[in-house]
Amino acid sequence: MTRRIKVGVLISGTGTNLQALIDACQSPNYPAEIVVVISNNANAMGIQRAQESGITAKIVQHENYATREEFDSQLSVILSKAKCELICLAGFMRILSEDFVNRWGNRILNIHPSLLPSFPGTKTHERALEAGVKISGCTLHFVTAALDAGPIIGQVAVPVFDSDSPHDLANRVLAEEHKLYSLGLKLVANKLLNKGGIRISSNKWLQNDSLLNFSTEI
Repeated sequence: MTRRIKVGVLISGTGTNLQALIDACQSPNYPAEIVVVISNNANAMGIQRAQESGITAKIVQHENYATREEFDSQLSVILSKAKCELICLAGFMRILSEDFVNRWGNRILNIHPSLLPSFPGTKTHERALEAGVKISGCTLHFVTAALDAGPIIGQVAVPVFDSDSPHDLANRVLAEEHKLYSLGLKLVANKLLNKGGIRISSNKWLQNDSLLNFSTEI
């Protein structure tokens, strides 16, 4: 059997990006497999998505830990026990500690609903509409200690219409998030399998197709 990269996914909500990754992993040629899903929200719909797909699901509620570092340490225990090689944040609404990020350096991916570096943080669609931008989109990037500032793996742009509400724009961007995350994880997992590691370089390379504009060497 061809080896696949073991992935842990962290969620807090409905898990639609998680579902996109689960669906992608169903392909026998996909280079990654999800081995554990962790939620900090006991009521997250994503837990059910994982269980229905036969994936181990764990609930680690941050309220039960005195510090962010203690909470993150428990996440690492579970991820390490599952032998995870990559971590995907899929609507995970917690800021990870610097210790956690350093421990899993260059192994954490996040999808953000804007074209970074524009509109980091929350309320991205409201802020995009208030700014009057004509193009928005989503960004897949490596996670660093700085919020939404890690090296970009890929981006997808979508138009912004004058009639858009934040909900309209969010739905248009979310549809592209699902595609971008699946393709981006495939790219990163293949790099791990072929090279045995991920190297972040300031020398950028471009790989263009109808969906992606990859701008970070990995």
